[in-house]
Amino acid sequence: MSDQQSRETIGVILLNLGGPDTLEDVEPFLFNLFSDRKIIRLSPFPFLQKFIAARIAKKRAPKSREAYRLIGGGSPLARITAAQGHALEDVLAAAGSFKVRMAMRYWYPKAEETLRMFAQAGISKVVALTLYPHYSVATTGSSLDDLRKAAQAAQTPFAMAEVRQWPMQADYVASLAEAIGKGLASFGGEQVELVYSAHSLPVKFIEEGDPYLDQIRQTIGAVEEMTGKSGQLCFQSRSGPVQWLSPSTPDMLKSLSGQGCKNILMVPISFVSDHVETLYEIDLLYKGQARDLGMRLERTPSLNSEPRFIRGLASLVLDACRRQDWL
Repeated sequence: MSDQQSRETIGVILLNLGGPDTLEDVEPFLFNLFSDRKIIRLSPFPFLQKFIAARIAKKRAPKSREAYRLIGGGSPLARITAAQGHALEDVLAAAGSFKVRMAMRYWYPKAEETLRMFAQAGISKVVALTLYPHYSVATTGSSLDDLRKAAQAAQTPFAMAEVRQWPMQADYVASLAEAIGKGLASFGGEQVELVYSAHSLPVKFIEEGDPYLDQIRQTIGAVEEMTGKSGQLCFQSRSGPVQWLSPSTPDMLKSLSGQGCKNILMVPISFVSDHVETLYEIDLLYKGQARDLGMRLERTPSLNSEPRFIRGLASLVLDACRRQDWL
């Protein structure tokens, strides 16, 4: 590595979904989400996508707004992602000069804003690090497409390295296993059913070759090797009249109740940061459903800024830089 390379600052962009900061942001956030034809094609005619997206956003906003009200009046995702970025920057400082920022797909800051800030700071080498461990065209794929378009439109040329998936990253797997071990211990030796809940995806995506489901199973297999405890996989957050991955998390809870289960430890396997799917769906909806069915449901904490997990992210960034001969 040359002296110039050692002094040059490398940018890191954490790619995430984004979420409404306030209740007033909910409807425009939903509009941005449903406008993305990468996730769902609302019409065979592209020019109708945003018109239909606006109608759906307006219809869904009241229910969604209530969910965000119940978790504090907005999404904590930007705050948590910023904290992850600060922690990651601290770890990376031992290896060189890095500046870590985020780019949200459907809210702010957007990719073009973050790239503009890097350009103003004289940064031309960028690592795009997805915060989705498991690749899907609907999540990481859409975020990377958006980032590439922003980079092409920028006046400053960027050299880009992409970290597209990391289902078997050792520190990520170990962090999950440690959280599960602590969660199981909290039941005081009682029999516990381990349930992994992942964000659902239309079956059509898997049939077309999306690796999301296979990668989730890879993660679960690696975790189970460490914990010695097997679990069951289900899927949450489905919406729309298409066939989704199954079983759904509510159906899984009903099934376990019918089998006489009394205790459930739920692991939000495809989420690394707290947001509406963990704080509202799992902590309020599913925990309430389990209670009504006579079961106790607890959740492993999201990894957020857990130190070992952050070290795992740092390893991904450094490996990407070495592949580019930036370090």
